[in-house]
Amino acid sequence: MLTGCRRNEIVTLKWEDVDFEHDEFRLRDAKTGGRMVPLSPTARKVLAALPRQPGNPWVISGSAPGSRLGNLNASWGIVRKKAELEDVRLHDLRHSFASRGLSLGESLPMIARHLGHNKVQTTARYAHLARDSVKTAGERVAVSLASEFGAFRDYIRTYAATET
Repeated sequence: MLTGCRRNEIVTLKWEDVDFEHDEFRLRDAKTGGRMVPLSPTARKVLAALPRQPGNPWVISGSAPGSRLGNLNASWGIVRKKAELEDVRLHDLRHSFASRGLSLGESLPMIARHLGHNKVQTTARYAHLARDSVKTAGERVAVSLASEFGAFRDYIRTYAATET
């Protein structure tokens, strides 16, 4: 949720690829190739708080020694239930990352980089998620223009009255 990464990118993350000094981690074998992922202060705090299993290279370790967690479905089900998010899929968090970025005014190319998309057109699929934000922004612009127009209209009336 805090990085926009795919599920598999997180479950295959190794501690050797986490760089706390530069607040980023490396994805060596992501879907669209390797890339660096920036860590926000919140994501950094979450990652730093995860327990490390001696001899286990994986950030999210499995139950067997030296293994990684392979399936998040059971864990995600518990989280969803506690958070009362009955119909939220794990991948929906990635969509939320993208749509929130759009609603905050981030550009499609910037969001594409965060998500690891090679093509901005792929990221553009998420643009529909920001419709409400676009509508709200349009309303704010219209209200602003209307107030300016009202002041402009009053100025013209005053100016016209003094010229006649």
